Amino acid sequence: MKNQQDADVIISGGGPVGMGLAIELGQRGIDVLVIEKHPSPQRVPKGQNLTQRTMEHFRAWGAESELRAARTVPANFGIGGLTSYGTLLGDYHYDWMKRELVHSYYGADNERLPQYATEEVLRARAASLDSVTLLTRREVREVREDAEGVTVTVHDRTDGTKATFRAAYVVGADGSRSVVRESVGLTQIVFDHDRLMVLLVFQSDTLHRALLDKHPGKSFFNVLHPDLQGYWLFFGRVDLEGEFFFHAPVPDDADPETFDFQGYVERAVGQSIDMHIRHRGFWDCRVAIADSYGSERTFIAGDAAHNHPPYGGYGINTGFEDARNLGWKLTARLKGWGGPELLASYDAERRPVFWSTAKDFIEKSIETDRDFLATYDPTTDLAEFEAVWSARARGAVNEVGDFQPNYRGSRVVAGSRDGTASAKGAHSFIAQPGYHLAPRALPEGGTTHDRLGSGFSLIALGQASAAARFAEDAARLHIPLTVIESAAPGEEDETADYGASLILVRPDQFVAWAGDTIPSDLDANDILKLAIGA
Repeated sequence: MKNQQDADVIISGGGPVGMGLAIELGQRGIDVLVIEKHPSPQRVPKGQNLTQRTMEHFRAWGAESELRAARTVPANFGIGGLTSYGTLLGDYHYDWMKRELVHSYYGADNERLPQYATEEVLRARAASLDSVTLLTRREVREVREDAEGVTVTVHDRTDGTKATFRAAYVVGADGSRSVVRESVGLTQIVFDHDRLMVLLVFQSDTLHRALLDKHPGKSFFNVLHPDLQGYWLFFGRVDLEGEFFFHAPVPDDADPETFDFQGYVERAVGQSIDMHIRHRGFWDCRVAIADSYGSERTFIAGDAAHNHPPYGGYGINTGFEDARNLGWKLTARLKGWGGPELLASYDAERRPVFWSTAKDFIEKSIETDRDFLATYDPTTDLAEFEAVWSARARGAVNEVGDFQPNYRGSRVVAGSRDGTASAKGAHSFIAQPGYHLAPRALPEGGTTHDRLGSGFSLIALGQASAAARFAEDAARLHIPLTVIESAAPGEEDETADYGASLILVRPDQFVAWAGDTIPSDLDANDILKLAIGA
């Protein structure tokens, strides 16, 4: 069947998630065809906050330095956030989303730039891979599965013609109105917040100068106002030339042509500003999640699988993690070393993480802010308001510190099989199955992350004999395995923080198994087979 295929994998959607997945697969030697309707990225500055974890993906995709070079705010200007009360330039404010607090648990620093700039970097990286083909001005109209693969019908937006393409798998990274999802009958649950939201992109020299004076080095701003019941007035810098984006609730009957956007933004700012609107768009505030992230040969990722209000910068980062999780698993199946349970683990791991992200972080923050605004008012009891506001400022570290997506309970990691994957978890250097591996310095130089391979990796600290057994069994199972041998850690060595001298790390940098000895009722072969869904 291989010679009858146009690609191993067809991806519908060449946005950030689709291109990230294409690179993940293409670097592993998988032939990828990406179908994208737009000839170039749409210049709407959304999806700006990229976490440290996302930057680990860009490092793995060979595009970290290019991404940092593409930022639209100079490197010496801060990329942190701020929460204020009442108005943007009001008296009460505190630092928010302090990602630097978890810096040491990741192998790269966080970054901030508009999504279109991120997409341009991803397209350029994908273009450098012979295994990735991007077809633009086309869109997927239908997907048909059979026992041997998938047939995808594609519409050419230029001349109206249709073509069909054949692959072993198809992935829908085609947004919240995913044709792929609907074509194969993947249903979704929607929780509507009954709020009409606006996204504005505008130029304002007045606001630019005012923020430089009052909040220098800040790049995004969350304004809490009692009238909005916990929904945000949100501002973000696009560059240091006075371009901003703004999203906030608007009345249900707001007309994009007649609504007084300038007056609304000025009330949110707290003063009059000059304002030239470059883009306006409305969207519904809702949370949606697919009931399944895939079938036998069709999968969905990013907004096609889940979407939510753009609160906290979770959206694009969650989509990239989908791509990283799914990419190595598709590769394993296509190359013959992935077991029959492996692709099912994509849904089992990623879907609970989004549920937790939506419920434990996004919706919880709306509810918490709503309760605060309804209870405390500086005009009625200033002392009480200031005390609670100060407590909120001290607690602002928790949102970043508590967000640790993990796959505890997954059937392809060691431990219980209780399916308790979630977005909540304490950051730790301990190597825990189902959790992201934190980097630690090696005595001979560099870090463990520096030496991780593109397939599985085994960190063996003073465990030469066990490392040899893993290597032999991996070779027999045709599993790509990089063995990282180092000395048994002394008290001063950072690798002692792992709490284990044998750590099996997946291609997506999550721990599959950790211990000091291979259990008596298992062997290296069993541990490896568990990790590949066999």
